[in-house]
Amino acid sequence: MSRKNYVFTSESVSEGHPDKVCDRISDAVLDAFLAEEANARVACETFATTNCVVVGGEVGLSDKAALETMLGRVETIVRDCVKDIGYEQDEFHWNTLKVQNFLHPQSAHIAQGVDKDGAGDQGIMFGYACRETPELMPAPIQYAHAILRRLAEVRKSGEQPTLRPDAKSQLSLRYEDGKPVEVTSIVLSTQHSDVNQTSADIRAIVEPYIREVLPSGWITGNTVWHVNPTGTFVIGGPDGDAGLTGRKIIVDTYGGAAPHGGGAFSGKDPTKVDRSAAYAARYLAKNVVAADLADRCTVQVAYAIGVAEPQSIYVDTHGTGRIPDSVIEAALPKVLDLTPRGIRTHLGLNRAIYARTSAYGHFGRAPEADGGFSWERVDLAGELKKAV
Repeated sequence: MSRKNYVFTSESVSEGHPDKVCDRISDAVLDAFLAEEANARVACETFATTNCVVVGGEVGLSDKAALETMLGRVETIVRDCVKDIGYEQDEFHWNTLKVQNFLHPQSAHIAQGVDKDGAGDQGIMFGYACRETPELMPAPIQYAHAILRRLAEVRKSGEQPTLRPDAKSQLSLRYEDGKPVEVTSIVLSTQHSDVNQTSADIRAIVEPYIREVLPSGWITGNTVWHVNPTGTFVIGGPDGDAGLTGRKIIVDTYGGAAPHGGGAFSGKDPTKVDRSAAYAARYLAKNVVAADLADRCTVQVAYAIGVAEPQSIYVDTHGTGRIPDSVIEAALPKVLDLTPRGIRTHLGLNRAIYARTSAYGHFGRAPEADGGFSWERVDLAGELKKAV
């Protein structure tokens, strides 16, 4: 029997966090290649430090001339990303930083399996959904994201001009009878422009937005606040700490409330099941909960490199299922083709929709008209009910 009364904590980081800067660049490179050719192959990694960004990995287009042209665009893509995030510091400025590009053509040995519709690698992927929020996401991570997204909005609009891009949030929620009822602790660290601003000054700026985002009644007199607890936070981003693609996989998914297979998402085209199958698993888990077959659902799928069909499918409804987990498990491949090609086709993943996923979570976002966040749809709920 799962616990009903407890405190659980999740963290998020902003688009200006050094690792997220790298995720954004890697996904922007991916989008540029997919815009050029829907079947482009990309495995792009980014490293960022003081006034320097290094991009490397494997890419592929069917037209070699187009590939050379795209490789020539990478430096502009990097600078545009850093500019949009908002970095114009002396030691990390979009216009003056050094860009090194080590992207090269995809390995033929990897391509041969993918070209036959197999998975781009072996691995295990998880998806999760629960009833804690309208988005069917765990509440701590969903609201930790929401806080930082709101602060980014007021920073970029000029409403709060002293805020800067690098920020982290952490939310501890108390659960009663399995439902979140109170924030026991809020931790918020945000970069700022004025060295004379104190922690109290920053709290005065951010607290109204935090209260605006969190559900009414969750912040109480017992809630502990830690805003910029170390004091001054002026030097931030890759100048303050080096960044690397793929180091925030728990922030990207469920905040630790559900398992993670270990593979990162950003910079990987959808032939890589690390990304596409994790999206499919979330899609299935969310539809199981939306169909009222369970209140919580974890889905695992596993793949072998070069092989199209999944090696296994596993469902756990954590004791909340209306029907046996084995019945749901058997129904999932009936409503969604879980081969890599089937996933890409059903969810429309061969499109330039990935830069927007690089911060504030890959899950719990609204599906968009151009196909972004298609894995957040609940259009399989009716089919699942019939299938079981």
